[in-house]
Amino acid sequence: IDMKFDGKNFTASEVESYAGNYSDESFFGKVTGVFKKAGLNLIYKALQLYYVAQRPDCPLKIKAAVYAPLGYFISPIDAIPDITPFIGYTDDAAVIAAALVIAQFYINDDVKRKAREKIESLFGKKILEELK
Repeated sequence: IDMKFDGKNFTASEVESYAGNYSDESFFGKVTGVFKKAGLNLIYKALQLYYVAQRPDCPLKIKAAVYAPLGYFISPIDAIPDITPFIGYTDDAAVIAAALVIAQFYINDDVKRKAREKIESLFGKKILEELK
């Protein structure tokens, strides 16, 4: 998988190195901790990936392609530090977008529903009105 972002080429091995950073606890801690900075749509997409990986019919190679970008999202060390104003999450968004392309055939209505329900449980029902 070659993931391009602003002139930086993320190879599969570079992204896969972040898979070891993944844990459910770290993922949900990051989701709730960076919600305002990362934005609702990025959180929604990350949650879709999370729920794709929970599907029993999702192949192992797709799960691997999902957990590595989620580990990258969680990691405090990445190409553009998350604390960088205005662009801090653009590299995370690029990696998540690439994983969404890979997992697109497993993102069904149930996955989307679970992601929306999780957003509602974490941030309230009103925030769902802003989701595109």
